[in-house]
Amino acid sequence: MAEYTHDKVVPFKDSELGKKQQIATMFDRIAFRYDFLNRFLSGGIDIYWRRRAIRELLDLRPRHILDVATGTADMAIFMTRYLSPEKITGIDISTGMLEIGRQKIAKLQLGGKIELQEGDSENIQHPDNSFDAITVAFGVRNFENLEKGLHEMLRVLQPGGRLVILEFSHPRTPVIRQLYNLYLNIVAPGIGKMVSRSGEAYQYLNDSVKAFPEGKELLRILGANGFAHTRLKRLSLGICSIYTGEKPR
Repeated sequence: MAEYTHDKVVPFKDSELGKKQQIATMFDRIAFRYDFLNRFLSGGIDIYWRRRAIRELLDLRPRHILDVATGTADMAIFMTRYLSPEKITGIDISTGMLEIGRQKIAKLQLGGKIELQEGDSENIQHPDNSFDAITVAFGVRNFENLEKGLHEMLRVLQPGGRLVILEFSHPRTPVIRQLYNLYLNIVAPGIGKMVSRSGEAYQYLNDSVKAFPEGKELLRILGANGFAHTRLKRLSLGICSIYTGEKPR
């Protein structure tokens, strides 16, 4: 399988741990402030982005959904409201994030709809053709091997099932791009360090966004790894993008 630059981008450059272990450690450290920082650093627009991504599944009306890199379960919770599926399974490698997610699910009394599991996106512990739809919100940058993760998600999708990826991207307008880069380079790491005591996490955000193969290149990668009917929608002047692809029938 091909390797990409972002596959090698890690939060802790002096660590001997692999990317997967470093990502789990990073999110365990910031889990207690993750939701607050998401809302604060994005000005709340991340909620709009998630809703727009979920709209890509309205016509499919999926009954069983897998939310990969579910984190604190924001996407899973939103999907119960807007899609009314029978069941959502969320997987993540960070036990700290999953614990926060389980607390939120219990508070909302959604335990009968959402199940969170410790799980690896590159080794999904579910049979072939298990899910009608898969979502990944701000998670594919964190895969240790992008193509391996894509192959696993394709495997567990039903034929005709749909993958929806929500991920940061690069604005096309020069002025907006410069402001965005300034924000990622200086503002986000500074605030992240102050609030979560982990500047590495938000420096990693900057580094991984820059290295990730976004836009038409990601569509090409999706197609090369078996997904059909791939589409791209840019949001908020290109700061964020939605990618969709389907498993051939």
